[in-house]
Amino acid sequence: MSVRRLDPVQPDSFVFSAENMAFAKKTIAQYPSGKQASAVIALLWRAQEQNAGWLSRPAMEYVGAMLDMSFIRVYEVATFYTMFQLSPVGKIAHVQVCGTTPCMLRGANDLKKVCQSKIGAPHHVSADGKFSWEEVECLGACVNAPMVQIHKETYEDLTPESLTKLLEDLEAGRSVKSGPQNGRQLSAPEGGPQTLTDPELYKGPRKFTRIEAAPPPPPPAPAATAPAPKGSK
Repeated sequence: MSVRRLDPVQPDSFVFSAENMAFAKKTIAQYPSGKQASAVIALLWRAQEQNAGWLSRPAMEYVGAMLDMSFIRVYEVATFYTMFQLSPVGKIAHVQVCGTTPCMLRGANDLKKVCQSKIGAPHHVSADGKFSWEEVECLGACVNAPMVQIHKETYEDLTPESLTKLLEDLEAGRSVKSGPQNGRQLSAPEGGPQTLTDPELYKGPRKFTRIEAAPPPPPPAPAATAPAPKGSK
């Protein structure tokens, strides 16, 4: 991870396209009056998509003005989430490599070596302008570690070889499939189901008899107390 700051080179302005403006107005309308700041993440994401994959200061200021938010509040959001890029990224792909413990244990360091070899230093666009990459914290696909995220899609169960092929396919304009890259179905066990696979379990009607637990025994009756002898106090 690194300190996240605004890029030193900024464009002069930013304005939503007609399509994105319609999206922004529809999104803002979903929140009650005075709560429109709740739309900030959705609008920043659209601004980033329109701005070649990164957020400029004019884009943040534009979104802040739409939501009646000060720039610093928008900046806090943009710098907190690594989904937002504060500098230009590769024209084809910006690769986010998960480096949190499950991915690290399953080979994330080898994926980073591939990125260094194929793209170059992290947080820098490659010499041809096509790719960039960085290491990020957990991307939420721990069971399919190691994995990377590119734009909105995740690519999981990677090896150095499969990541290399993925980058080469993207560069060549070939179609790629997101999700697990080793043939598994989503997050199912590798090699297919491992439990409840006996066909006998599913033959014929299945009837279940509910067995109720026996009620607890009643508490013992209290012992009788002998009457006090006459004249005693």
